[in-house]
Amino acid sequence: MIFTALENKSLKLDAPIKSEHDMLHVYSCRSNNNTEKLINVLCLFFVFFICFSPATVSAGNMADREVLPNGLVLLHSEQNALPIVRVVLAVRAGSVTEPPEKAGLANLTADMLNEGTASRSSREISEQIEFVGGELTTSGGEDYITVTLSVLKKDVDLGFDLLSDIVLNPAFRDDEIQRRKAIIKSSIRQQKEEPGIVASKAFRKAVFGDHPYGRPVEGTEESLDAITRADIINFHREYYAPNNSILSVVGDITKKELQALLDKYFKGWANKGVTEKPLQEPRPGTTPRFIKIDKDLTQTNIILGHLGINRGNPDFYAVTVMNYILGGGGFASRLMDDIRDNKGLSYDVHSFFSANKYAGSFQAGLQTKNRTANIAVEEILKEMERIRTEPVTDKELSDAKSYLTGSFPLRIDSTKKMANFLIPVEFYELGLDYIDRYKRLIESVTKEDILRVAKKYLDTKGYVLVMVGNMKQVTQ
Repeated sequence: MIFTALENKSLKLDAPIKSEHDMLHVYSCRSNNNTEKLINVLCLFFVFFICFSPATVSAGNMADREVLPNGLVLLHSEQNALPIVRVVLAVRAGSVTEPPEKAGLANLTADMLNEGTASRSSREISEQIEFVGGELTTSGGEDYITVTLSVLKKDVDLGFDLLSDIVLNPAFRDDEIQRRKAIIKSSIRQQKEEPGIVASKAFRKAVFGDHPYGRPVEGTEESLDAITRADIINFHREYYAPNNSILSVVGDITKKELQALLDKYFKGWANKGVTEKPLQEPRPGTTPRFIKIDKDLTQTNIILGHLGINRGNPDFYAVTVMNYILGGGGFASRLMDDIRDNKGLSYDVHSFFSANKYAGSFQAGLQTKNRTANIAVEEILKEMERIRTEPVTDKELSDAKSYLTGSFPLRIDSTKKMANFLIPVEFYELGLDYIDRYKRLIESVTKEDILRVAKKYLDTKGYVLVMVGNMKQVTQ
């Protein structure tokens, strides 16, 4: 799904507590009073029936937006169904802001936030948030980084205390830096054994070139070695500013209660000048480029694609519908129908547009037997050319619109999803009426629009083709 890939691209949360259901379960297990246990069991039933059913949020009450005196953009949505508060802080300090020779600096800085502050060790931070069944995580990204907090209403004061401490007062101790570097480098080495990741990294580098989107967010082993403690301190000092950040708060908290917490814990966060560095736009290819990576595998991992669109492109919604029909609609897509159902070449085949702030990419991908790899590539190109030259059917268009608009409420049906959702809405300047406008924008797409954007944004001549597999068998 193009929209899913976009709106959630920088919110990769790996905390042990994944949902309001899990959080309440932890809380109920720690209750000593039988009455409290009964109340919490009832809460679990409310979670099931309320949090996991489609929300009925409309543009009028999606969130309140306010720019605080220090420049922080505050998005607040009061939801009292459950005693949960979800907070996401996004800072425009993603990998696009780091120097290329220090690739991984932005991600490492975000990683280090909850590894100790001036007054707390990393262990103390972990123990304090886990004791109340909460969640406090950080995540690096390309355009921005995120810090995420989830707590029960009764523990919101502690939650904001911890959140403000790791954002404003990180210690960046050298021993913790070296430990995090070792963990990241170990992960990078493991990724070299994953064909899908190898293919993806090679594709991004080929498509984006020297643009920051072309390098891994986590950096490389060599670039991590070049990062010093002073680099991390200076990066944090330069980019972690309220006027360079967005704070999304959703759940059982009033505006007055939220304001009191911000006054108490973020009062000293001062506005500062942040310079946005110009980036050179990546250049599209004019002829096919082939990257073949030989590995002793029984199947070949294939990615075929090219430069796409950025998130601000007005054709985004027509591209969304077009891609759903081509390869983003699962079993309803043309690629799946042709390559899996009719030809039996692959179990799964898909396509998507990844649209970031400065640029984006299109890619189609699959795994197939080495000996059928070239045939599969031909089929991808055939379907790309078909949607560029032939109008889609009325049924294809109707089905795509129905799915895209009908599934949309499921992306905001819990406090967790809503808090995450509000960040890209603000970052990409979509407007707080976006929930209502999204449906209208999708429904307004015509067959002529599909043909137009397919011709404009699908390139069957200047693509990049990455293959990771047994090249001797592929070329036979």
